Amino acid sequence: MATTRYHNITGGSSAAAQVTQELLKAGANYRVRRISLANVEGTNAVSVDLWIEKQYSTVVPEEGLYGKFYFFKGLSIPANTSFLYDLNFDNSSDEFGLYIKLTAASGTPAVDVIIY
Repeated sequence: MATTRYHNITGGSSAAAQVTQELLKAGANYRVRRISLANVEGTNAVSVDLWIEKQYSTVVPEEGLYGKFYFFKGLSIPANTSFLYDLNFDNSSDEFGLYIKLTAASGTPAVDVIIY
């Protein structure tokens, strides 16, 4: 999966529904300069976490070079609103993947993502 620049992400409909998804696999050979997040759920705000993550390798356990590194955490995007975030991330090496987590206090979180 996670080989496209376009994602329609929808979570469950339970109270405090959450969904986590890999947007770009490590080594997918994308240079990310901007990301657009559109809350397409028409009623409720959604909380968004966006991070890069490098999985721990037992072959080369480099101290401090693995784990999650957040661009933002707990960013609230109101219903029917878009957020454009500029960043400079190159995942051409097989190190970091790009991940997103959506949380809605009520309703179903639904966010469209475009990676530029």
